[in-house]
Amino acid sequence: MLAVPVSLSARKRYIMVKPGDAQSLLEAISKSSVMNADSMSERLFILIPDGFYDLGETVLTTIWGHNVALIGQSMEGTIIRNCPPVEKEGIGTTAVFLNRGVNTYVQDLTLRNDLDYYHSGAAGRAVCWQDKGNRVVFKRVRMLSYQDTYYSHSEECQHYFEDSEIHGTVDFICGAGDVYFNRCLIVTEKREANGHGRNVIVAPRTSTTNWGYVFRDCTIRNDVSTFHYARGWHTHPRCTWINTILESPEKLEPERFDPQSIRSEECEFGEYGTVDLQGHALTPDSNVITLHGKEGIRTVQTTLSADSAARFTLRNVFPDWQPDQVVRRLEKQSLRLARKHF
Repeated sequence: MLAVPVSLSARKRYIMVKPGDAQSLLEAISKSSVMNADSMSERLFILIPDGFYDLGETVLTTIWGHNVALIGQSMEGTIIRNCPPVEKEGIGTTAVFLNRGVNTYVQDLTLRNDLDYYHSGAAGRAVCWQDKGNRVVFKRVRMLSYQDTYYSHSEECQHYFEDSEIHGTVDFICGAGDVYFNRCLIVTEKREANGHGRNVIVAPRTSTTNWGYVFRDCTIRNDVSTFHYARGWHTHPRCTWINTILESPEKLEPERFDPQSIRSEECEFGEYGTVDLQGHALTPDSNVITLHGKEGIRTVQTTLSADSAARFTLRNVFPDWQPDQVVRRLEKQSLRLARKHF
């Protein structure tokens, strides 16, 4: 039976999920969509204790409510998983969660898509989080999959990740909008079961926003397959890496950004301040990639100057939104709830 939401004060409400009970979790999300159907609804917390929440073949569990916060007990201990059959493989058909809410906040949990990637044929698109909402914030959230792990599916969205972890193989951070990754761990898995093949981390399709995907002070962990930072999906893709730590720099392909699979002649890819684990500088003085498009051959310089790199601050990317302050505020509120209920 679903726990009854308890009003802590005029501004704090919560629903408690039963530990390890997937049905209780689904009911809580469904109830939150009703309670917070209005975009002006007060913040509602869904408290998810440590446990294994197995959704089985259930896909696209939808968060319709606004100002909903999913708060796990810990990133390592609160695991929400689905396992779609290979027949349902697809970027729009497999997600653990589909978010349609505004101001959704996710903290201290793991999302895992267990579609049988290595036996799925030509593609293994298995999404953990598909987002058609806006201004979603992730704090200490881990996403485990292979292809299309995170999918920002709204052309004008603004989203923010802090101290989170995303795993995958090909195009595993993909989509539209402006998304800022702050101090995140990016882990590339084996492209093929035997370790062969090449990974691509990011596939943006930036159309109407100015920044695309921005990675700042992130770490890339890679042990097996080689990788490129990004390719272009379509339209005017943008992707920038600032002050990145490469744990295995020898695995980065020499072009750094993939010129063969950039499907747009207009792209903005950049890199600045890359180092290895010992702090040795790795960004080349110049890195020019050649694109072959319908309009002919053009080149793109991906090494940024210090002045160009300095533009990619949180305040510049989100001039009318302060997601880091959202984290500070909601982290304090969720901590008080956690002390009482976890």
